[in-house]
Order: sequence, then C-alpha cells, then structure tokens
Amino acid sequence: MQTATAYVNAVYEKACQKDTEQKEFLQALKEFFDTITPVLAQHPQLIEENILERLIEPERIYQFRVPWTDDQGKVQVNRGFRVQYNATIGPYKGGLRFHPSVNQSIMKFLGFEQTFKNCLTGLPIGGGKGGSDFDPKGKSDREVMRFCQSFMTELQKYIGPDQDVPAGDIGVGSREIGYLFGQYKKINSYQAGVITGKPIPMGGSLGRTEATGYGLVYFANEMLKEANQSFKGQRVVVSGSGNVAIYAIKKVHELGGTVIACSDSNGYIFDKNGIDVATLKQVKEVERKRLTAYLEKNPKATYHEGNVWQLEANFTIALPCATQNEIDEVAAKHILAKGVFAVVEGANMPSDLAAIACYHEAGILYGPSKAANAGGVAVSALEMSQNNLRLSWTLEEVDEKLKEIMKTIFLTCRNTAKAYGVAGNYLSGANIASFLKIAEAMVAQGVV
Repeated sequence: MQTATAYVNAVYEKACQKDTEQKEFLQALKEFFDTITPVLAQHPQLIEENILERLIEPERIYQFRVPWTDDQGKVQVNRGFRVQYNATIGPYKGGLRFHPSVNQSIMKFLGFEQTFKNCLTGLPIGGGKGGSDFDPKGKSDREVMRFCQSFMTELQKYIGPDQDVPAGDIGVGSREIGYLFGQYKKINSYQAGVITGKPIPMGGSLGRTEATGYGLVYFANEMLKEANQSFKGQRVVVSGSGNVAIYAIKKVHELGGTVIACSDSNGYIFDKNGIDVATLKQVKEVERKRLTAYLEKNPKATYHEGNVWQLEANFTIALPCATQNEIDEVAAKHILAKGVFAVVEGANMPSDLAAIACYHEAGILYGPSKAANAGGVAVSALEMSQNNLRLSWTLEEVDEKLKEIMKTIFLTCRNTAKAYGVAGNYLSGANIASFLKIAEAMVAQGVV
C-alpha cells in the first residue's frame, strides 16, 4: 500500500507542477486519485506501466482562433478548443460547451471525466471535450450561425464518425448543433455520425434531448431502491433550467416526487406546489427568456436572486444540474441541515471536494456525475449506432435501452464498491470500475 500511495502522490505532485493554474483539472485528478490507491496496491503491474501518468495526459489538445462577424458588421474573435483525451476503447466522444468560462483547464477536466463516464456505459467510446468562450446568450440566430460556421470550419479538420464525435453541452443545443452539422456537411459531404444531438430530420435520435435528465433520475431511482426508498412523496430541488434540469424535473414528477425549485445563472424560482414543466419549457426552450418569465404564468411562485442551494425550505433530494462546483462546503452543510439525504449529480463535477467530504461524513447517498449523468452520452452513442445502421428507433426503444444502461452503470458502481471494501461509496465504485477497464486496455495496446 505504501508503494501505491507514494506513486499516486508523485504523479499528482508532478501534475500540479505542470498545470499549476488549472484548478478544475487538478480538482478532477484529486477526486479520482483519492479513490484508486487500493486498486494500484492490488495491481502493482499498473504502477510498473506508469499507467496513471499516461492516463491523465490528454492524447492531444487543439486550440484555435474563431473569427466571426456580428450583426453590426464588427469582427469578433473567440477561442476554440478540442481535447481528444483518450481513445483506448473507442473514438473520442464528448460535448461542445459555448460559455465565457471555457478555458483549457475546464476542457481538460471535462475530457478526463468524460473518459471514465463513457467507459461506464459499456459502449465502445473514448473520451473528449471541446468548446469555446463564445456566449450564445443575447446573440441573434444569425450571429450564432456565423460563429458556428467559423468554429466548425476549423474543428472539422480533427473530427469524423470513427475518429471524434462531438455533441452538445452548456450553450450548445439543437440550434447550434444544426448550424455546426450544416457547415461540416458543406465541407465534407453528408456524414450523419460525425456529431450527435442532431435535430430528428437530419439523423438525430428520439430521446436524446431527454436522455441526460431522464438517465439521472433512473440512476437516482436505483440508488433509492437500494436504500429502500423512492421518489414518491419526496421534495426535490434541481439546479439549472436547461435540458438536463427540465427533463429531470419531468421524470421526478412522473415517479411521484415534487420538484420545488430550479435555477438559472442569476437566481432561482421556488414553487411549493411543484415546478410546472410545461411553463418552464415554454420560457426556456421556446421563448429563450430568463427564469423570471416563469412568474408571468405562475404568479404564486417566487423568484430569489442567488444560489438555489441557499433555499430556506426543507427538502430531501438534491439534483445539481447546472455547472461545476456549484455546491461548496457551505452549501453542502446548508442542504444537509434542510434534510437532504441524497445528492445525485446531473452536471459535471457540481460538488467540490469539500462538499463531497461532507456527504461522506454525513453518510448520505451520493451519486457522482461520471455515473449519474452518463445518460446523455449513452443515447449519443445510440444515435451513432442508428446513423451507422441507417435506422431510426422509436422513443420507447431508446428509453428502454437508456433505462438498462443506467441500471447497469448503477450495478457496476455498487458491485465494484463492495468488491473493494467500500460498499455504498458509488464514487469509488465508478472510479475503480472505469479505471480498471481503461487501464487493462491501455496495457494491452502497448506504450502508445
């Protein structure tokens, strides 16, 4: 065990020296490293292969200029990124994020997490991530189109149906995917499998829009059943108000729970009778307005500025679906005091390390993002399969496959945690299971 601990510490220290300013990436490494030391102690050959240092280094990173013209005729310039992290078990697969916060650290942390998430699905896909510091909020459709066309003109050099398959993420919905795919098609001819999350008429999959939110709730439901609990009668808070949050809310309500609050980047709405999903979809998906517009149709609800995890009402289940590090130690202690017994993550790394420590100390159920929010990429892979087969499955078929994938991920996490003496620790189970599979494949492929 001492050898394994020394090895893990040495690799982490080297990463800290190399990437001192990349706090999100280093956080993702720390969370991962804290769980896998016992695995390395049992498999010393992985230390001899220096598997950790090979695994944490992305296979390649592209950064490029994205010039575009706004509606006033002014030339604007943004940065574009694509991190092709690990293709050991399949082509790179991971979303594109358009948000002002995007930088290399965030892209690397997302690509690192994506590698393990994709592995847990059991589907043959590797990990990648990309995006830009472009902000689609407040931009006209034509501005978004011109940006997407410029972005794809560069990105298309590095992607392909059997090489690297992007999808959507924060700031990249069906509108952006349509523009991106259109530009790729113009340059390279029609290749449906090059990008997922496409609108249905151009080869998209039924159920993809709902997949991450539904998958999150399916995973959470398996956790609850294991603990002899259910969503029925539970008061739930969901952060965010995009696709993941909307469809998580919808599925929670179908399973008998009541979501009493959701949020956007400015604040949150509290609706004690339960968030009206139809109104939320109208405001966010059709009208593309701020969350305050919800009150125009539901005046009994209230709007509050700030973080939804400051909510004073009592609730029992938290589904963070907004962004990384939205729950810190203070927020974690607050929601625990409000009666939360389960936190299941729909966003990527929404809880910081101190918050996760609070969950473990309190002994609550904790579903980590790399397992719980894998539904989106799972259905993206199903979209790739449909594109390759020139078939279109029904919504019911896709949803059934999604349920089975999420149940399998849950069982993998549960059983692996038990096997390594940390029963009930789904974070350790997810990390260990995915690490072992990828490490075995990397060793088999040689030092490449």
